[in-house]
Amino acid sequence: MNEQHKIEVEEVDEAVKPPKARVSDTFERKRDYLEGFLSRPPAASASDVEPGGDLYEAVIDALKEIYDPEIPVNIYDLGLIYGVEISPDRHAKVIMTLTTPHCPVAESMPGEIELRVGSVPGVGHAEVELVWDPPWDPQKMSDEAKLELGML
Repeated sequence: MNEQHKIEVEEVDEAVKPPKARVSDTFERKRDYLEGFLSRPPAASASDVEPGGDLYEAVIDALKEIYDPEIPVNIYDLGLIYGVEISPDRHAKVIMTLTTPHCPVAESMPGEIELRVGSVPGVGHAEVELVWDPPWDPQKMSDEAKLELGML
């Protein structure tokens, strides 16, 4: 090996940990700097959370992007969504069912819906309530879904 590239290795018994970084007790952060960061998001207006409102419609649009794995129709038009409620503090609650209690996605679908609805800009928290009463039946599908499946 070339003399220029020799590496010397030093053996050590124990590595010394570097000191933790700390902000001095004498440092005082100005409150106005953090005010916007620490403040709660503004409450949604009544028109945002009601059907037809911007936030409500954004949640519905997110639900329309989730498809049943066995039926080529989104879960909203399939009639699996029984209700969407959005509180003034931007908490979204989706009340839904599945085509059958033995649905292969019964365990994963509610979690996926929570993630998708929770990622809608403006939604603070998302929750899914899975219900079995009333049971789902094909009559709950939208006309678009029935048309897509050749039922009209």
